[in-house]
Amino acid sequence: MTKRANGPFDVKLTPMAPEAGAVDAAPGRMMLDKRFHGALEATSQGQMLAVRTSVEGSAGYVAMERVSGTLDGRSGTFALQHSGTMTRGAPQLVITVVPDSGTGELTGLAGSMTIDIAPGGKHSYDFQYTLPDGR
Repeated sequence: MTKRANGPFDVKLTPMAPEAGAVDAAPGRMMLDKRFHGALEATSQGQMLAVRTSVEGSAGYVAMERVSGTLDGRSGTFALQHSGTMTRGAPQLVITVVPDSGTGELTGLAGSMTIDIAPGGKHSYDFQYTLPDGR
């Protein structure tokens, strides 16, 4: 049975130095530091690679993050994989749980997440997930 968790989250993005020998057109790197609230009470750390193009509103990013905390009262960790593009202002974002990344009471977790950024910059998540054995 698919379950749903949602709530706000805070995110801090910290620019990282380019890799040694990187050219000017290399992807930008950012460190992610998040705090989820609501049904997912957790922190996460991760890294993002992003590229902007010369066309206004077109860009792409990928990110990996490790989440640690509780999901509807069950504790453990899991990893999220992001793949996002923006085509002349039209966004497309896919965030999925990395298969078999769940630990503790979150072992077997599968699912996907959406993110909403409201005017003013407030972030919120909607997480649809499954756990084995009806957990």
